[in-house]
Amino acid sequence: MTRTSLLPEGFRDSLPPHADGAAAVEAHVLGVAHGYGYERVDPPLAEFADGLASRLKDGGLFDAVRFVDPVSQRTMAIRPDITAQIARIAATRMAHHPRPVRLSYAGSVLKLRGGALQPERETRQIGCELIGLDTVAAAREVVTVAVEALAAAGAQGVSLDFTLPDLVPTLAAGALPIDDVERLRDRLDAKDAGAVAQIAPAYLPLIEAAGPFDSAIGRLRQFDVAGVLASRLDALEAIAAAVGDRATLTLDPTERHGFEYQTWLGFSLFAEGSPREVGRGGTYTLMHEGGAEEVATGFSLYAASIAGAYAGARRRLFLPAGTPPKIGAELRSAGWVTVAALEPGDTPEAQLCTHVFAGGEARPLGG
Repeated sequence: MTRTSLLPEGFRDSLPPHADGAAAVEAHVLGVAHGYGYERVDPPLAEFADGLASRLKDGGLFDAVRFVDPVSQRTMAIRPDITAQIARIAATRMAHHPRPVRLSYAGSVLKLRGGALQPERETRQIGCELIGLDTVAAAREVVTVAVEALAAAGAQGVSLDFTLPDLVPTLAAGALPIDDVERLRDRLDAKDAGAVAQIAPAYLPLIEAAGPFDSAIGRLRQFDVAGVLASRLDALEAIAAAVGDRATLTLDPTERHGFEYQTWLGFSLFAEGSPREVGRGGTYTLMHEGGAEEVATGFSLYAASIAGAYAGARRRLFLPAGTPPKIGAELRSAGWVTVAALEPGDTPEAQLCTHVFAGGEARPLGG
């Protein structure tokens, strides 16, 4: 990736081999999704802002670039997230489709401003949405597809961090009443034990109930003396069992960042070599025309965050001047990327090749 003063802050050119790596990531992720029955949709880059903002329950356009359409004179928004567009498609164009609907997508998204940890304003988002179910079986499938997609994309050291986005409101409405729910959620998310002790000391054990999955869920069960969370914890364990040893599992029950519209389940995905999360998912509610609600489960991955797996994967075969076109075609059919010399003085080094065709075979440079 290369920054340039010719571009605004938060935008960048993606150069070789990073652009190829991102494209390979996208192809592998969508290939896994296709194998599980997730069919691709391709919504537009921008649409009417009011419609986009109303499709996810509790999830507005917090960080969208807006502009007035010169044709309709209506306010439009460039999508900061594709999930809301999938919700619109499922609720309108595919409202008649038998449930559940499995959809996949890939496209650029644009945020109004970047953050300290993620300064990029434009990113490439890839994902899957299962519309019509938010059951344990649905969540288990979605998490499995996400983990397999990361593995297919070349990610190493995958870890999965679960959270329960509506945990505090659920407890506050029943077993542990509290008036200022939002302040409590904010302080729990910040792991501010002092503030939590002042607001609602009964919630303090939730700060300790974070860490490796098995120990964290054990502490949550000890905390849940009334059994209010039993079904949710059983569901988490069933989902974790489906992942097995394909990812390291952790649990932070009060994590909120990035989970503004998720309901009972949220999860973040991490991979070795990436300084930040490479994906996020969970259960949510989408809105139909007239206010009807429908549950869904899905995930999104960010290609640039995991494209490093391909950054050094160049494998280019140099064809010296005069190599018959038939030989080049045969080598490409065998999986080689061939780079033909167009001038007698061209060299494999100048063309960033790793191999050269000599003596009727591909030979590594320096070998």
